[in-house]
Amino acid sequence: MLDTNFDALADRLAHRVYGGLKGQLRLAVIWRDLLPLLEAAEQRFGQLTILDVGGGLAQISQRLAERGHNVLYNDLSQRMFEQAVAAVKAAGVAQRFSWHKGSYDSLQLNPESFDIILCHALLEWLAEPAKLLPALRPALKPGGLLSLCYYNPAGKVYRNLIRGNFDMLNNQAEYESDGGSLTPNYPCERNTVLAWLADTSLQVVEESGIRVFHDYVVERRGGHQNEQQVLEMELRYSKLEPYKWLGRYQHIVARAVDVLQ
Repeated sequence: MLDTNFDALADRLAHRVYGGLKGQLRLAVIWRDLLPLLEAAEQRFGQLTILDVGGGLAQISQRLAERGHNVLYNDLSQRMFEQAVAAVKAAGVAQRFSWHKGSYDSLQLNPESFDIILCHALLEWLAEPAKLLPALRPALKPGGLLSLCYYNPAGKVYRNLIRGNFDMLNNQAEYESDGGSLTPNYPCERNTVLAWLADTSLQVVEESGIRVFHDYVVERRGGHQNEQQVLEMELRYSKLEPYKWLGRYQHIVARAVDVLQ
């Protein structure tokens, strides 16, 4: 098994996800969760060092660079890499970026060198996802933050239940995503992800659902026709149980704690 390279999917991702409300909702939840912790770190340390692993179009790391922080961007895909470089240059923050094209495990990272590591929608595309956090954790400074966004397999099941795709659910082995699909083949259960975080001394401080109802709507009526209202309701219910556990993605912010604690 190989890690997924997004060269063939880059344009589709940019158009279908980040070109519309889906991407706006993802970015809004991640930024809402991260911003208070970011502001506290800025007040304490000033300029921060950021690692964006599997950085895609670099939307969040670009915002961080616009706040004066330095970013090391990484992605395996040449197409994603090129689009990220173009976006960063257009935003006028290219001087804040260093670049690495390749797999995450080809990064040469110094111990305790980053204040924040971003890892968004990467875990579920890795053939061996259990290796990711042990590889990244040593690069976090004590008290540093990991922003981890990952695909929620429960959301896929729930969506197929609503759509009546029972044959797919009964024969999931026959319905693996093809090469052109944005549905990952290596989704990770929440309990597994939490265990990986605990094993690497990363303590969860924020946890939210992303797109807790938007993707399940069959008929767009009432407030669903107003994108601003959808955004407001998604942000509200992304923090509330049990709704947040139905998000198509989950977002966790975790802090690096002393191994002895």
